[in-house]
Amino acid sequence: MYRTAARRLLHCPSRGNNSRLRFYHLPAIINSSRFSTSANSHSSSNQTPNQPPHIPPETPCYANSTSSSSSSSSSTSTAEEAHRHESRSSGGGAARQAKVEYEDEQARLLQASLRHVIRLGWTEAAMIAGAREVGLSPSIIGSFPRKEAALVEFFMDECLQRLIDKIDSEEELKNLIPSEHISKLVRIRLEMQAPYISKWPQALSIQAQPLNVSTSFKQRAMLIDEIWHAVGDEASDIDWYVKRTILGGIYSTTEVYMLTDSSPEFRDTWAFLNDRVKDAFDLKKAVQEAKYFAEAVGAGMGNSLQGFMKKVFPG
Repeated sequence: MYRTAARRLLHCPSRGNNSRLRFYHLPAIINSSRFSTSANSHSSSNQTPNQPPHIPPETPCYANSTSSSSSSSSSTSTAEEAHRHESRSSGGGAARQAKVEYEDEQARLLQASLRHVIRLGWTEAAMIAGAREVGLSPSIIGSFPRKEAALVEFFMDECLQRLIDKIDSEEELKNLIPSEHISKLVRIRLEMQAPYISKWPQALSIQAQPLNVSTSFKQRAMLIDEIWHAVGDEASDIDWYVKRTILGGIYSTTEVYMLTDSSPEFRDTWAFLNDRVKDAFDLKKAVQEAKYFAEAVGAGMGNSLQGFMKKVFPG
């Protein structure tokens, strides 16, 4: 009776880790003297009293098979996980490579398009001509949400990088006094626009569009900051903002003046630039006055407009 019960337990499918542990001790339970009864000894006269009952060879050992299957399952899942990780890694690497190549194609297209701006302006037509020049399908232009703006912004970024390279490579610039240094850097940057001067009003109008104005402002702010950094400015208080506001105004007014300048090699423009820098570059006076004005604004916020105006313009 006990052997029959034991065989039934052994042939039952294991369910969960607890059953697996329980089956692991079944041979010891079966070999225990508790299962040796008088009925068993009479029916098995050829067996010695202490000889353990015979377990048929066909009885499966669930402990070993469970351990093997668990081990093989673990190996299989580890191999599958490694394969999936390898697939993701290779797939991600291929995607990144494809993205880099696509961005390189976009940059080639924009670079080639600049050569057609003088004739076609800052337009989609110039971009189509640039795509054909480098052997790309014009359909790639559809990847630029703001087509003409992308071309102008690419030009602005390229000019900034060229200016940075010039700052790093030309040691004689560092020997200039601050006012001359500022004038020189602004002139170098504006000279990069000279070949496109007839089409630059169109570029300015593109930059002024609502969807593009934030990027335009950021690019100009980076330009002004780079110029001040090259001069060695280390201001960290309100002077930092005042200096950049002053230089931003000088740059913009000179840029607009350049559009109407018909003098040879923009000589009048550079004279205008030098005068504006000299007028504003007495920073001890210009910055201090602007600083006083800003402090007056802060002090007058809680007062009436009339009282504030009296503070700013006494007398």
